[in-house]
Amino acid sequence: MKTPAWDDPDFKAGSMVKAALWLVQEVGEGNTFTKEQLRAAFPGVSQIDRRVRDLRKYGWSILANTEDASLTAEEQRFVKAGAAVWDREARRAVGPRNALSAKAARAVMERDDFICTVCGISGGEEYPDDPNQTAVLSVTRRTTVFPDGREQVLSLTECKRCRAGSNGTLARADEVAADMRTLDPADRRRLARWIERNRRVSTPLDRVWAAYRRLPADARAEIRSVLDD
Repeated sequence: MKTPAWDDPDFKAGSMVKAALWLVQEVGEGNTFTKEQLRAAFPGVSQIDRRVRDLRKYGWSILANTEDASLTAEEQRFVKAGAAVWDREARRAVGPRNALSAKAARAVMERDDFICTVCGISGGEEYPDDPNQTAVLSVTRRTTVFPDGREQVLSLTECKRCRAGSNGTLARADEVAADMRTLDPADRRRLARWIERNRRVSTPLDRVWAAYRRLPADARAEIRSVLDD
């Protein structure tokens, strides 16, 4: 299906679909927009803000200032497009009818200890590399390939940043199992401890590296000589 223009008068679609096209064609992923710009693009459309929020049900990542402290109350950031909602089949494939109920979603988060299963951050926690952003958790449904080759759609907890960075590929339990078998005994024991605690335990080296990466370039250059002492 050819992607229609968001302002094509002959394109018959709801305001949510047209807002999605506007975001893609006028704002662009990674950029910000204001409520004023949105309302100016859709004059007379009631609750256009809510229609944009509805896109999150289709995998679109759109952050407000409660999730990204660098934004003002009037701004939002279009992080990543989700399903092509202007395509009826694509919309049906991931639409709200296939979404989990609030009760089921909470059960998934409780099972995952209310942390992102990808990066391990807790809901409301600041990202170590970006204190302006706090983690917002949601439940993602992902097709998973088991070691015996069978496929199943399963649910997991992710923060919005990790979800936005996902490219929609399959979750490959079969490949992870194969990679586990290649680890040397010491690394296998370390991985077992992480799995038992459900969290990676960082080493002093990990912590120094993360802190070093957060330093400005000039400061990094000045402390490199410490390694020669």
